[in-house]
Amino acid sequence: MKNKKTRAFLKWAGGKYNLIEAISAQLPPGKKLVEPFVGAGSVFLNTDYPKYLLNDINPDLINLYQIIKQQSDNYIKDSSSLFNSKNNQEQRYYQIRQEFNASADIYERAVFFLYLNRHGYNGLCRYNNSGGFNVPFGKYKQPYFPENELNFFAEKSQLAEFTCTPFEKVFSKARKGSVIYCDPPYAPISKTAMFNSYATGGFTLDNQVKLAAIANRTGIKRQIPVLISNHDTEFTREIYQDAELTQLQVSRFISQNANNRKKVAELLALYSTSTTNI
Repeated sequence: MKNKKTRAFLKWAGGKYNLIEAISAQLPPGKKLVEPFVGAGSVFLNTDYPKYLLNDINPDLINLYQIIKQQSDNYIKDSSSLFNSKNNQEQRYYQIRQEFNASADIYERAVFFLYLNRHGYNGLCRYNNSGGFNVPFGKYKQPYFPENELNFFAEKSQLAEFTCTPFEKVFSKARKGSVIYCDPPYAPISKTAMFNSYATGGFTLDNQVKLAAIANRTGIKRQIPVLISNHDTEFTREIYQDAELTQLQVSRFISQNANNRKKVAELLALYSTSTTNI
C-alpha cells in the first residue's frame, strides 16, 4: 500500500479512511478485490489489487461512479459550477435537493449528488420511505470541491467494474483468487441507534445474520477470504463466532461538534481457511 493515503471525493458517515491501515493488514493478496458495500470507496482507493468489483445497493452512488469512470472531464466541469457562494445558502440547497428528487436524468442526478453530499449535513446519505433524499442543509462556510480526489478516482476506476445489486449476488460472482471486503451498514450499538435508511428498505438484523452466514460459507467452503467490519457488540460477536476477530477503537461521529466525537469499539471479522477455528 502507498505511504500517503488517498481521500475519497465524497464525505461519508462511517467512511473507512481512518481504518485503512488496520483493514489492509487483514486483507490477503489476490487477483481482485470485491466490495459488496463500496460506499465512498476508501479501501478501493488505498489498496493495490489488479482488478476490482465494486458494488453498492444505492443506484445514485453507482451511477455517479460509472459517469466519473466514463466522462470525468465533463462531470468535473459541470459539478464544480454548483460550488459557489450563491448555491451555499439554505433556500438554494433545498431547491437543488428538490430538483434532485424530481429528476430522472442519471447525469443530472450525479451532478446534484456531489453538491448535496458536500453541502448537506455531515456527509450523510439518507433517503425517506418514498426514495427521496432528505438530508438537511449543512451550513458550511465554504464547501470543498474535491477536484484532485475526483481525478484520482477517475484514473483508478479504470481497473474497476461497478454494479448495483444485492450483496448476495455479488458473493456469487466472486471466484477463487478474489478477496472480499464487506463494510455493511453497521449493526446498532443499541436498539435506539438503528440507522438503516442509507438506501430505501434499510439493512436489518436478519441481513446482518445472512451476511455472516454467506461470508462463513464463502471463506471456508469456497476458499475465498472475506473480511467484514462492524460494531463490536454482543450481537456481532455471536454472528461472527466462526471468524478470526480483531478489535479496534475508532472515532465515530454524526455530529459537527468535535466534543460529541467518541471512541467506539469495532470489529474486523476474517473468514479464511487459514484462520478459521472450525
